[in-house]
Amino acid sequence: MLCKDGTRKVKFSYKGIFNELLDKIGLMPLPPYIHEELQEKERYQTVYAKYEGSAAAPTAGLHFTEELLKELTKKGIEIANVTLHVGIGTFRPVKVEKIEEHEMHSEHYYIKKEDAEKINKAKQERRRVIAVGTTSCRVLESIADEQGFVNEQKGDTKIFIYPGYKFKCIDGLITNFHLPESTLIMLVSAFAGQEYIMGAYEEAVKEKYRFFSFGDAMFIK
Repeated sequence: MLCKDGTRKVKFSYKGIFNELLDKIGLMPLPPYIHEELQEKERYQTVYAKYEGSAAAPTAGLHFTEELLKELTKKGIEIANVTLHVGIGTFRPVKVEKIEEHEMHSEHYYIKKEDAEKINKAKQERRRVIAVGTTSCRVLESIADEQGFVNEQKGDTKIFIYPGYKFKCIDGLITNFHLPESTLIMLVSAFAGQEYIMGAYEEAVKEKYRFFSFGDAMFIK
């Protein structure tokens, strides 16, 4: 079935366990700019992933290894986990003339009590909350109150962050270099300022940084 937003709904008839069948005969969903099939699907997965459900990997997290996470912990950096099942909307360019008219796909999120408490403690002690990836950022900004505090909860979010948005929770962001006209580049522009981000992208092009899913990352604050 073809939907109004250009997506399609498909009904499957099968015998057995659906997820096992998908894992056996399916292909890793990849962004449209990746034209080769991944021989090792683990390459498109973070080392700290736990749950199935995303249509794409949180690519900023691909830069982290088990060793790096251990080093961060040794330095006293606390790590809080959040879950966001990335939807296909992350690949969709913004095609409307007025960005307020762009509609995000709904994405499911979840944060546990112990992780919410870590974030709240950091806010209370005036320590920075650094989001790894726009996915983590969207979760925290969806659930934070006006003071930036969060609670254990799960739900769905269609948050669209673009310039003019006032961030409540995060103080820094680690993210990749994104596609032009994407909601992701609008999010980072909202956080660091459009002029600053465009300057960073110009420098990245000049220095031949790698863009998109398997590309380089930047830390903005």
